[in-house]
Amino acid sequence: QVQLVESGGGLVQAGGSLRLSCAASGRTFSNYAMGWFRQAPGKEREFVAAISWTGRTTRYADSVKGRFTISRDNAKNTVNLQMNSLKPEDTAVYYCARDRDPIGSMSRDSYDYWGQGTQVTVSS
Repeated sequence: QVQLVESGGGLVQAGGSLRLSCAASGRTFSNYAMGWFRQAPGKEREFVAAISWTGRTTRYADSVKGRFTISRDNAKNTVNLQMNSLKPEDTAVYYCARDRDPIGSMSRDSYDYWGQGTQVTVSS
């Protein structure tokens, strides 16, 4: 069974930064792409960023491109999301997930395991 545990959320002022981390259990972490999604109250869960199993390919939602950076450390079974220049509209619960697609998909349907989420609140 795969377990994903997010950490690093919190309250930050607009323009600030946060770094989210996701720790994964299981010896096959490096075989899978990983992604971050977010869900704001009353909205659908949306794609934020994805990284391939090698770490060489990354994808970003247009809304976060240039501000967020996804990375992974396969030796530590972790995937991170560095969030800079945060805006109030970035406020959401952030989830990490494991992708069946080795490159990293933007579709929720491609992901089979999800963490419990971590709250990010950006004040104006």
